Amino acid sequence: MNENNEFKPYVPAEKVTAEFTATSIIMGIILAIIFGAANAYLGLRVGMTVSASIPAAVISMGVIRVIMKKNSILESNMVQTTGSAGESLAAGAIFTMPALFLWAEEGLCDMPSLVEITLIALCGGILGVLFMIPLRNALIVKEHATLLYPEGTACAEVLLAGEEGGANASTVFSGMGLAAIFKLVVDGIKVIPADVAAEFKAFKGELGMEVYPALLGVGYIVGPRIASYMFVGSLVGWMVLIPLICLFGADIWMYPADVGVTIGQLYAEGGASGIWDSYVRYIGAGAIATGGIISLVKSLPLIITTFRDSMKSMKGSRSTSNARTAQDLPMNLVLIGIVAMILVIWLVPAIPVNFLGAVIIVIFGFFFATVSSRMVGLIGSSNNPVSGMAIATLLIATIVIKTSGDSGITGMTGSIAIGSVICIVAAIAGDTSQDLKTGFLLGATPKKQQIGELIGVVASGLAIGGVLYLLNTAYGYGGTEVPAPQATLMKMIVEGIMGGNLPWNLIFIGVFLAIGLEILRVPVMPFAIGLYLPIYLNATIMIGGVVRLLMDSRKNVDEKMKERQATDGTLYCAGMIAGEGLVGIILAILTVFGFSMDLSGKISLGNIGGVVLMVLMILSLLKFSLWRKQKN
Repeated sequence: MNENNEFKPYVPAEKVTAEFTATSIIMGIILAIIFGAANAYLGLRVGMTVSASIPAAVISMGVIRVIMKKNSILESNMVQTTGSAGESLAAGAIFTMPALFLWAEEGLCDMPSLVEITLIALCGGILGVLFMIPLRNALIVKEHATLLYPEGTACAEVLLAGEEGGANASTVFSGMGLAAIFKLVVDGIKVIPADVAAEFKAFKGELGMEVYPALLGVGYIVGPRIASYMFVGSLVGWMVLIPLICLFGADIWMYPADVGVTIGQLYAEGGASGIWDSYVRYIGAGAIATGGIISLVKSLPLIITTFRDSMKSMKGSRSTSNARTAQDLPMNLVLIGIVAMILVIWLVPAIPVNFLGAVIIVIFGFFFATVSSRMVGLIGSSNNPVSGMAIATLLIATIVIKTSGDSGITGMTGSIAIGSVICIVAAIAGDTSQDLKTGFLLGATPKKQQIGELIGVVASGLAIGGVLYLLNTAYGYGGTEVPAPQATLMKMIVEGIMGGNLPWNLIFIGVFLAIGLEILRVPVMPFAIGLYLPIYLNATIMIGGVVRLLMDSRKNVDEKMKERQATDGTLYCAGMIAGEGLVGIILAILTVFGFSMDLSGKISLGNIGGVVLMVLMILSLLKFSLWRKQKN
């Protein structure tokens, strides 16, 4: 297209400026590890992660422009390219790999080794980058006018508006610092309870909220619409299904409750949480799995045309230009890297994947990397059906492995390993595409960005195993602290196919509930996640959504001002999420070593203290968004 050929980036191709420097790489590695760890903690708690690209870009601008007094937009871009890889790799890893820890806790297999987790993460991450590289010229350059890559374009706009870099960076750091204090008060010294709950014992329902800054931040970022669907899912679970189960089944027991324990006894011993854990959670799992499959089926026409168009675009699309902005990593090096990763997956004993599994990874990996790379350009990363892709891969891989005669725990761990690699491949391919779009708009060198992406993948891949081990040792997956919703769901799917030992009546209730919601055109996934997770989590997310709603719906306010304040709030919330995640990991380390700051035995502010702290968190969010003084 002529319009693509005529596109002039911010930094011209003939101009060479600082880009791939020691500063940008070291900062990028640090942010990849920080945001990777924080997002792993967040995802294991609430079942979703947030993009790290814009916070990483803002932090890099603050350091490079303000502290180091350097004016280098491409250096800042390299920091966000490297740093955002950590968030994407963590998102892929936490969706699946905690299932291996859960099986080990049940005594079905040995605990996964650090080597196994690290190699799976590295292979998936590196394949995600390498699979995308041949598509760059076709998707980013040739289709510049049609594939907008919303997150990548937004990140470029943030970097171009670098005059406010210092102030915006201080907003992110303020969020991190204040969230760290809030988290220490709740989970460190424990003078305020994590949950503020109200039980309705006669009705058998329960409402409550968790007093955590990250949940408030998630609600603000996803907005009132998604937050409300999640909260309604929880309301249906905790104020409709649980009371109904107790009303009609008080004197009976059903799977998976223990034989001889009635639902009435279960409620008496564990309250609404006991009923939710034994029944409602499985209904939610059925709804989530169905939602993932529905999103994939709805996207199927787009997926097929996307793959076809990508393959067509690749024919003859290899750049023949010698310009700096047209240089990719050499194709022979890319192919060698792909073959090497597949051989590692197949031949290294630490990874429980045989030759058949390696073949599945090659086919589905390249297919979903191609689909993911193009779909994030069309509909954005937040709408990319990665969970649906992971569920589809897991279903097919598990059926194929079972058909081959391996229906035991080795087949189950192999299926999860395959699903882990594919999930990471899809997440990283989408992230790489967004980053390369940002670089294309700014005039970055693609080859250097691709190397930066690989460095970020390696850094976060080496760290993610330690994070997963640490959180499991400190809290254990599947509990209230780190429920690991997606991984628990993936575990259920594999067990259901391999052994058929699931409460299928409950799961099919969730399936048909999801189908009904889809017919009514209600988004299934956020509702199903709300049903699957405790109401305390989703109530706090809803509070964040309400704050965003009140800010966005103000009358007689200039739209530019409103947008600027919303962006400030998003940056502050991203900082809160990172701050809580890091303190959560620090507290986990202290827990493992037996160190405690717990003062709850001496001081306890009770539910009132929790409400006051929530008000303070909301006020802090408003202080750095609505009430922040703007520079002229």
